[in-house]
Amino acid sequence: MADWLTPLWTRQLKSVIHSLCFTFKTPSMNRKFLSLILLLGMFGFCLVTYLLEFTNFSHSNRQLFCTAAGGTDTVTDVGVHTGTDSCRPPDTSPVALRVRHKLPVKSADVKKEATAALNLALDLQDKGQTQKAQKVFQHALKLDPGHIDILTAYGEFLEVHMNDMLQADHYYKIALKVGPTHSKALMNRQRTSPIVEEMDQKNLNRIDHKRALFYTVPATNPALLQAKDDAYFAHIYHSNAIEGNTLTLSQTRAIIETRTAVGGKSLAEQNEVLGLDAALRYLNSTLVGRDSSLSLQDMLDIHQLVLGYVDPAQAGRYRSTQVVVGQFVPAPPSDVPALMDAMLRWLNSEETLSMHPIEFAAAAHYELVFIHPFHDGNGRTSRLLMNLILMKAGYPPVSVLVEDRMRYYKTLEMANSGDIRPFIRLIAESTERTLDEYLTATMDSSAHSLQQTSDLESNNIKQQRIA
Repeated sequence: MADWLTPLWTRQLKSVIHSLCFTFKTPSMNRKFLSLILLLGMFGFCLVTYLLEFTNFSHSNRQLFCTAAGGTDTVTDVGVHTGTDSCRPPDTSPVALRVRHKLPVKSADVKKEATAALNLALDLQDKGQTQKAQKVFQHALKLDPGHIDILTAYGEFLEVHMNDMLQADHYYKIALKVGPTHSKALMNRQRTSPIVEEMDQKNLNRIDHKRALFYTVPATNPALLQAKDDAYFAHIYHSNAIEGNTLTLSQTRAIIETRTAVGGKSLAEQNEVLGLDAALRYLNSTLVGRDSSLSLQDMLDIHQLVLGYVDPAQAGRYRSTQVVVGQFVPAPPSDVPALMDAMLRWLNSEETLSMHPIEFAAAAHYELVFIHPFHDGNGRTSRLLMNLILMKAGYPPVSVLVEDRMRYYKTLEMANSGDIRPFIRLIAESTERTLDEYLTATMDSSAHSLQQTSDLESNNIKQQRIA
């Protein structure tokens, strides 16, 4: 008797059988009826067993996210996360503790279609039809984003035919995440990686030079004060707009300056402006000038201010439910405290503090938004954390423009795949753009030096291409 068949069921079943047997007087009818009952019972047992197995399978799928403390190897949605490089957080980062979901297993038919698309793309490439080839390469990757040969071939296409060394190196890197011993991807990466690292370092050096020029501007310069004022309102506008807030820059500024409501806009959107204003003031007045390490309470205080006007019940508190962000599923709420503790240890470690400030700021932003510790306000809090790190290092606060929203989310997805460098480059570009705006607005000599720097960089690039 199956263990799920209770004694009560047994007694009831026997009673029903005896009653029916009494009804059917002839032995032949009894035998036929009992045979029918036996067949129905076997069918019911098989059905229940199948349903139980299906339930266990569904439960196991829901349990793919395990605690970071378990030390489980994790897989991203587009590739395996292993190793580090010079332009990403060190091994002490919570990156090594991430809980990822596995790639959905591609069927044999899909893999076959992806391989056919790859062969077609290579054929079009050989015939010189580069635009068509690129579209087919992208289609092949969409079908099977973890296909090592497609990743490698598309990287070679970008390097040779599109002269895009950065993107090519990215695809070689992702290919090696999937298959670390893939000979062609390994050979290509050994060639492109030093070139890309040099390009990234030159960009950081140029930005540092502009930061030095920025420090030559007197703090009392009227143009600088005006530029800082404008940048303050711009940051609040862009950070909210990235999250879908529909208030314009002028409306955002009016709410902050007058503390009066704007007609035709929701109260929630206007409260988002007040919250971000309060949080940014807190950064400027309290955290930027403080020498002590960043604490968990600091992080919670920032979020408390960001969300305090919109959702006071959730402000400054970890989420208690599972959330989904597009196709990304963050760790379950039970894992958030441990992940945040690990992140704070990483934020205050000597190895992390020795990173270039822009790399550090971008990595910290990504870590927080990846953990997604709060029910709402994670992006705004992450951008404030990024700016806190930049301001402590002497950079002005920067804004990720709403016009760059798609690229912003795309580079975060690329970081999920194991390559955070595109996201770091976006933050570096945003930092340089902000410095350019300050320098151009404040003094003619800085603008002249800025032009000289840009001309020198252009000449270096031309010389490299000639070489």
